[in-house]
Formats: sequence, C-alpha cells, structure tokens
Amino acid sequence: MQTLHINGYDMAYLEVGEGPPLVCVHGSLCDFRIWSAVLGPLSKQRRVIAVSLRHFFPDRWDGVGDTYSIAQHVDDVIAFVEKLDTRPVDLMGHSRGGHIAFRVAQRRPDLLRKLILAEPGGELDATLDPAFKPGPSPLAERIAAAAGKIAAGDVEGGLTLFFDAIEGPGAWGRLPATPKQQLRDNATTLIGQTRDKRPPFSKADAEAIKTPTLFIGGANTKGALAQVLHTLVAHVKGARTEMIPGTAHPMFEQAPQRYCEIVLDFLAGA
Repeated sequence: MQTLHINGYDMAYLEVGEGPPLVCVHGSLCDFRIWSAVLGPLSKQRRVIAVSLRHFFPDRWDGVGDTYSIAQHVDDVIAFVEKLDTRPVDLMGHSRGGHIAFRVAQRRPDLLRKLILAEPGGELDATLDPAFKPGPSPLAERIAAAAGKIAAGDVEGGLTLFFDAIEGPGAWGRLPATPKQQLRDNATTLIGQTRDKRPPFSKADAEAIKTPTLFIGGANTKGALAQVLHTLVAHVKGARTEMIPGTAHPMFEQAPQRYCEIVLDFLAGA
C-alpha cells in the first residue's frame, strides 16, 4: 500500500503491473481491496492503480463531519490523477465509484483517455426518467435507514438492510466472511453517504461525456442500477455496452476472467 497527499488528505492506493495507467475507483462500503479478483489479469497489460477514497479503509472514520461527499471524492480523484507521473489515464469506476468517475470525465476530460463505468450508481432526473418524482428514491430511503442503524450501533442490521436492498433478500446472509468484513470496515461511510447531496444524472450530463466510454453490467441486475446504466448508454455518444451473463452488481467478483477480457479489449481498441 502507498499513499499520495492530495487536498490535505493521504489517499491510500495499491499499484501493480506496468504499462498505461488504469485508475480504479470503488463503490459504497468498499475500498481498494474490492478489485482483488481482477488485479492479476489486468496488471499483466496495465499499470493498475486502485484507490481507497477519503474515509474508507484503511482509514477509520467515525462518520462525523462534512468531508465525505460526491463532490469531495470527485475533487480528490482529479487531484490524485493530476499528481500521477503519467497522464492521461484510463479511469474505471464501479457503482458509486462509477458516478464519481462519470463526474471526473464531465469536469476534466483532459485527464482521461478512456472511461469504464460498471453499473454507475445514482438517480435520473426528469430529463432522463419520465417517472421522475422529487425527493429521495426508494433506494436512497433504504440507504438512509441502513445508515441510521449503523449510527445507532447496529452495524450488522444496517449492512443487512443495505446489502439486501442492492442484491435482493437474504444476500447479506449468503455473503462469505471476507467480503463481509470488508463491508464492516467501511460501515460508517454509509452515514456520510446520507449527506452526499449526490446530483442526479441529466440528459445534458450524459451528452457532455466526450471520453470514449464502456458501460459494463451484470445481466441479472434489476431495478434502479440497471435503469441508470441503460439510460446513460443511450445518451453518451458512442458508448459501448457489455452485459456479463450470470452476474449481478458485483460482476467483476462473480466473473473476473470475463470482466478482464472485456476491459482489456476495450482499452486496447482504437
């Protein structure tokens, strides 16, 4: 593990392999360890740099303060890439990390060569979703309820509520011990996420993305995540889509070999 000092914070990251840089941004309740299943294959052709965002493991955060937000994490990723010795970079984000990567591409396309969004998290506004209603989405309400449990000391109850909302009923109970512990290590970040003030995706946002973009989805993913992916694909000019059969939201853990094949093929293309 290494750290890079950016915006007054020591951002932790893992770096493996040689070649053009591929920066990886994790999602909610995760950290750089989430990419473990794909680091080996990807690092055979790329210099893979997997970051842990502000307040995620190995940091230990109490959930207090206003330094956890989408805006802060976007600023941090931009500053991190600016400090790398090689630019532009390829940028890959999963879930909430996909939202962050999208916003980096929107603000600083000069820093990027290609963009990979694995089921980016977020909501759609009225320009993209005819059924849009003001206020928190059902998923956001579940996240807030889960964060409330965690803040009250019921970490297991909060994580169960969160994970089952993403993966379906009983998903937390089926999860192996190691990934469960990684989620526990980052549990308090869900408290910060309730104050995220994450802007919804708009048609103008999607049309502003000029970086060559690949969307990756799990063929079995349902609900808002699938809707967001397919809607953004339709409005990001020239975007490619790959759906991985037999997988859901953690598709790179469920089918790492296929995931790496898709990513490396896209990065190698013109």
